[in-house]
Amino acid sequence: MRTRPSDSDRCPCSSGSTYGQCCGPIIAGAPAPTAERLMRSRFSAFAIGDAPYLLRSWHPSARPDVLDPDPHTRWLWLEITAKEGGGPFDTEGTVAFVAAYRDESGRGELRERSRFVREGRDWFYLDGDVG
Repeated sequence: MRTRPSDSDRCPCSSGSTYGQCCGPIIAGAPAPTAERLMRSRFSAFAIGDAPYLLRSWHPSARPDVLDPDPHTRWLWLEITAKEGGGPFDTEGTVAFVAAYRDESGRGELRERSRFVREGRDWFYLDGDVG
């Protein structure tokens, strides 16, 4: 695992907030209030290499048995480009994003439209269309 940010560090998800006010509490177990906040916390988890959180936040119907984030990939920033539903009173939502990274072959971008579902008070990542 990479170094977890302190609560006063800027959050890896590019929200402009501190880790302690943004993704930190969600990664620690607080429910995400929206699909976008879950998306941001998952990006932060990728950035710090927190595979257990990524698995916990993945819907059981689509969750892989094992997740081993590439230690050579450094996630740089996240931009939310669109969202539909996914609010505090919704049960489904989509979040489109661009995530920049750097790996052994250079710099790149991941573009995805992710689907989320809420069960009870918890949002889960379901799947996504890359492109």
